[in-house]
Amino acid sequence: MVTAAAPPLARLLERTADAVAAVRAGRSLTAAIEGVPADLRPGVLALASDVMRRLGTAQALRERLAPRAPQPPVDALLLSALALLLPGADGTLPYPEHTLVDQAVQAARQRAPAAAGFVNAVLRRLLRERAALLEAVQHQGVAAFNHPLWWIERARQDWPRQWRELLAANNAAPPMVLRVNARRTTAQAYVQQLHANGRSAQVVGPQAVWLHTPCPVAQLPGFAEGDVSVQDLSAQRAAPLLLGAGLGPGARVLDACAAPGGKTAHLLELSDLDVTALDVDAARLQRVQQGLQRLQLRAQLLCADARLTAAWWDGRPFNAVLLDAPCSASGVVRRHPDVRWLRRADDLVALARTQAELLDALWPTLAAGGVLLYVTCSIFRVEGQQQIDAFLQRHGARGARLDPAAPGHLLPLPDNDPDRFATTPVVGDGFFYALIRKP
Repeated sequence: MVTAAAPPLARLLERTADAVAAVRAGRSLTAAIEGVPADLRPGVLALASDVMRRLGTAQALRERLAPRAPQPPVDALLLSALALLLPGADGTLPYPEHTLVDQAVQAARQRAPAAAGFVNAVLRRLLRERAALLEAVQHQGVAAFNHPLWWIERARQDWPRQWRELLAANNAAPPMVLRVNARRTTAQAYVQQLHANGRSAQVVGPQAVWLHTPCPVAQLPGFAEGDVSVQDLSAQRAAPLLLGAGLGPGARVLDACAAPGGKTAHLLELSDLDVTALDVDAARLQRVQQGLQRLQLRAQLLCADARLTAAWWDGRPFNAVLLDAPCSASGVVRRHPDVRWLRRADDLVALARTQAELLDALWPTLAAGGVLLYVTCSIFRVEGQQQIDAFLQRHGARGARLDPAAPGHLLPLPDNDPDRFATTPVVGDGFFYALIRKP
């Protein structure tokens, strides 16, 4: 079999610099990567993600090495190279340092020939003085923790004992966890199938499989046929929590804010439910439909703002509501390392307001005796326990009560999930779960 040659590192660095510049200008890394040629996309995503995880340190180093910032395209390339010359969470470099310097200079010659000598000089000085330079910036908050100062302070305020570990965890690459379609196979059987294909994996939950070495989904056996999907361990809690609350076959379930559809699909894989998947974004709702088609599942899809119930609700109460609310995504920074640099402190105020509006709007759509599962992929208490405490103050007099089955805040740290499997070596993303019962 002939394998395609890997793209030259200089080309990857050019495109990585473009992606870094886009994030610094306020675009998401996902959007920036969409414009990258397909053959370069995996490599650029991997490099740009590594840069995002070390961007605070790289910026502090660049300010010392070149106090006067170069033009944005050159600065983005320089920051990318500086970040990639810093050891990752596992203590390794993605490339030999001299190779990286050489290829960064080659990339500079393509994009800004006059800056190639400058880039070379800065990077070689870093190699000579790296230990002293890192010592000089290690007491700067952003450089030390690679998060904005407001984020660091919020983490310290919410989690005074674990905040350092939480910030460090965000700088590690995430595990690749799969959700096995219970209608088609079992987790153990799928692990055996992976082993037969030369891939190492193990069962880490009822339908969860940890793939030891990540790979493109197209290489997963049975993916096209709907045997398996990619879904984090913490995210796989939603469907069992709802079904464990007493939902029987045929129950009417609303999945509000459903895109990209993993939790919708998981519900339907586990039970014959009447599911309505609602989302305000038509393009993202298409992803829900595509996922359901691949898995050979069906749901009613509606495009609407969940808060405006008069525009989409037919008045028939739901037995259960799953509200996976818009949030800061502070619990999934391992997977989306650009989030920390895109969010602002004021965003939490606006997001918390939206979450409260969604809770209040959807509560009347729930039937008596029904359950609402509130979910965010956030570690911030204002989007989790504080949000639910406020909701219960508004509605508790009418009988709304918290079910202890939901775990509350799940942190992306070992031993912070009270229900983790004893043998599970992977840690799920940061989530919050609250199950509220209606009298």
